[in-house]
Amino acid sequence: MRFPRKPREPVDINLAPLIDVVFILLLFFVVTTTFTRETQLKVDLPEAVSGEAVSAEAKAPLEILVGVDGSFALNGKSLSKNDLTTLMEALRVESGGDKTLPVVLSADGKAPHQAVVIAMDAAAKLGFAQLRITTVEAQEP
Repeated sequence: MRFPRKPREPVDINLAPLIDVVFILLLFFVVTTTFTRETQLKVDLPEAVSGEAVSAEAKAPLEILVGVDGSFALNGKSLSKNDLTTLMEALRVESGGDKTLPVVLSADGKAPHQAVVIAMDAAAKLGFAQLRITTVEAQEP
């Protein structure tokens, strides 16, 4: 006796729910991600009682970072040597000859005083007139 076979229906995988789930996961990760500005040098800024906040400017400042060991970084890029000529050349290249750019000096609170003076001297020798030193507000005891 021969039984008639039922015709097989083609098996299809519906991808619409999978795409929906992936899209929702993507939105979740985009919304929950935090973006922080990481630098190569860890800098603990010194405290200051007086000071004023910097207003938003049209020109992006040149940021010199001085690490606890006296190492320099310019706009997040570490310099190969920690001397005046290397820092001056990096400032010259990064500024493109524009002396009106503000220079922001962020030195670690325990950085050697000589390294901070070298950074200030490099900016002064190249003719930068706007120099700011970054600090954090002192906590009241």
